[in-house]
Amino acid sequence: MQPSEFTPQPGSLYVVATPIGNLRDIGLRALDVLRGVDLVAAEDTRVTQGLLAAYGIRKPLAALHEHNETQVTPRLIDALRSGQRIALVSDAGTPGVSDPGAYLVRAVREAGLPLIPVPGPSALTTALSVAGLASPQWLFHGFLPARAQARRQALEELADLPFHLVFYEAPHRVLESVADMVTVLGKHRTLTLARELTKRYEQVVTLPLDEAAAWLAADPNRLRGEFVLIVSGAQRSGLPDTTAARKVLVTLLQELPASQAARLAARLTGIQRGLLYEWALAMKAEHQGDG
Repeated sequence: MQPSEFTPQPGSLYVVATPIGNLRDIGLRALDVLRGVDLVAAEDTRVTQGLLAAYGIRKPLAALHEHNETQVTPRLIDALRSGQRIALVSDAGTPGVSDPGAYLVRAVREAGLPLIPVPGPSALTTALSVAGLASPQWLFHGFLPARAQARRQALEELADLPFHLVFYEAPHRVLESVADMVTVLGKHRTLTLARELTKRYEQVVTLPLDEAAAWLAADPNRLRGEFVLIVSGAQRSGLPDTTAARKVLVTLLQELPASQAARLAARLTGIQRGLLYEWALAMKAEHQGDG
């Protein structure tokens, strides 16, 4: 039985996943939607124009990106209410997943208008499918903060989690991010690094986290393209020596704030940083009470 052509319905917003590299990865229903809608809301109209042209599709385009989403959304809601059919696309992959679109989606839902996902390519699931993870649990963080201090703080909050950690990263920050991962998460973890997924120079490698920077720096071409980074989760160990850990923490607290003392104590003792931080706060409160 042949699948029937899909016809977009009036007054509906279609959230359409588009290729992350190889244009032949687009779905048949996605093409039906793009051919049938009255308007395409695009992160970058130039990128989307190229996709549409590749399939002989000509549609009006409206720019919808992180800098204008709040201003454009009311006009799109009005268009939907008037019966127009709209497709929402990002430059690559699924809108609203580390891409613009979530604000419009919420507004459409709050307005009680039809909202239809059209699934398809995603850099996240593409990388996970070839990572060969030993356990199925993972946490998607998206992009880390651009500033070093905020990036390290974000990694510290994830450091004790036993799940694989999945990040997106831009080529001009990947070396800095990998260096911070070694510092904060520890050098003994494993990193799967996926770049240029579905494109001509696609690469997926798995290596010790502390070897990743050297691997990237060995060839300038390895720093090109968008990245998905998958870091193995924190290891669960046996029961730690809490008495020794508390002594280490007491010593560190004499010179350092609670957060830094907990982070260093975690590296020295193997106890989760979050638990050590709770102890550190309790110790400081007890000390202040004694004073």
